[in-house]
Amino acid sequence: MSTSSWTMVAGGAAGAVLAVFGLVILVTGRAPEPTARAFRSVRDAGFYHLLFGTALGLVVVGTGLSNGVVTTTITVLAVIVAGVALVRFRPRGRRNPVNR
Repeated sequence: MSTSSWTMVAGGAAGAVLAVFGLVILVTGRAPEPTARAFRSVRDAGFYHLLFGTALGLVVVGTGLSNGVVTTTITVLAVIVAGVALVRFRPRGRRNPVNR
């Protein structure tokens, strides 16, 4: 197996794990404590991981195709999906109100 092949397999597996992790968070409404602390809400954490995993999977699929137009289209879609995750659902930390 070439370096290119195992890198794509590893990237696809990482994307699948992230997407499934995000789905589990969204379905159960619960996230591990470190993850929950990093985001404003559990919903944001779920969508962030789901979208990034999907984007990574799209990049791997697009890279594996030989048609230039389809590859470019899928890659642009992946960048858009990752951009939505970064802008809308990025980790921000929860704000704890200070009682004064």
